[in-house]
Amino acid sequence: MPEQTGRVRQPRPTKPRRESQEISAVVRDRLIESRLTPNAISLTGFALNLAAAGLVVGRLFFLAGVAFIVGSVMDTLDGRYSRMSGKGTPFGAFLDSTLDRLEEGIVLTAVAAYFASRHDQLAVAAVVAAVLGSLMVSYTRARAEALGVACKVGLATRPVRVVIISAGLVFAKGASLGHFELLAPAVYLLAVLTVLTTVQRIVHVHGELAKANSPSSS
Repeated sequence: MPEQTGRVRQPRPTKPRRESQEISAVVRDRLIESRLTPNAISLTGFALNLAAAGLVVGRLFFLAGVAFIVGSVMDTLDGRYSRMSGKGTPFGAFLDSTLDRLEEGIVLTAVAAYFASRHDQLAVAAVVAAVLGSLMVSYTRARAEALGVACKVGLATRPVRVVIISAGLVFAKGASLGHFELLAPAVYLLAVLTVLTTVQRIVHVHGELAKANSPSSS
């Protein structure tokens, strides 16, 4: 029997899916036509993270976690909106990356102040290590890409760090979600993962550059 070579027919999207796509397209077009800019989204996310830090200082951990989560979601939306709308600028990309680093550091600084008030020196040291580790995770990727090496290896990527910090805040002691105390464990985990990821990226970049400079690669 001869083999059929016709194109495989793709299944038609269901009615609810078509309606969802149409609604998404309308919302996307309205946003693009509006005066909303990627920088405005970035600054809104920054403001929410400032609010999260203030709520941590006020021991309102659950609300701090919510503000941090929403602010972090805004940080992921600004880049996508920039590409989708065509409103992105080089300065906007620079501002987005800068605010991302500031937001994480500000919230963790508030967490460190909380542990310091409880005289928990080990947790304070872990927060300092987590902040330095987070900065190094981002810095190693930026420097690697400047050298022409893709560097996304390691566990402690930005989304993972957001999840860990969010869980620590939402399930902190006194957050009204049961008898949990996950803030300190979250900080310890974040410190370990960021340091390990930094080491992973250093090793990765060294290996990639060594391969690129080896005689066999030329």
